[in-house]
Amino acid sequence: MGLRPSRCYKWDRPAYTRVSKNPSTSFVTGIPGSKINIYDMGTPSTEFNTEVSLVSQTDIQIRHNALEAVRITINKALGNALGVKNYHFKVRTYPHHIMRENAMATGAGADRVQDGMRKAFGKPIGRAARVKKGQIVLSVYVSDENDTIKIVRGAIRKGVMKLPGKMKTITNTI
Repeated sequence: MGLRPSRCYKWDRPAYTRVSKNPSTSFVTGIPGSKINIYDMGTPSTEFNTEVSLVSQTDIQIRHNALEAVRITINKALGNALGVKNYHFKVRTYPHHIMRENAMATGAGADRVQDGMRKAFGKPIGRAARVKKGQIVLSVYVSDENDTIKIVRGAIRKGVMKLPGKMKTITNTI
């Protein structure tokens, strides 16, 4: 079975990150690792004068695999169009929230095997970044030359299609 839709994971309480140093007092065991490992791409040490950022217009949860898909798409588009030394791409959200799922058995005789909603805490199935309205999801730093901003906006537009919710692109001069 594929991933459950986002409506299965409501934002009705604080982010769940309870992992104790003492494993016996920790409720969550076996948290899957985050798929996104690289947060800075391009050339971080270079000074750039323009920042193009992607800002959320709603409160949303972004799965770690969606963040990784966006990172790969935008980084590849920027690398092909501008070259690796001509930009600094930074993912500015981190997936802290642990998503859980109470898997239900299906098929003949399933009602005799499962507990229903008794002990329905759920098993960890992934991570998500909780993004609030107005929060910056990612930023690209470039030098304002020729059509670089247009190229960056095009790359971000390709990546936005892989994210949930409404987003807008903001350009700032540093």
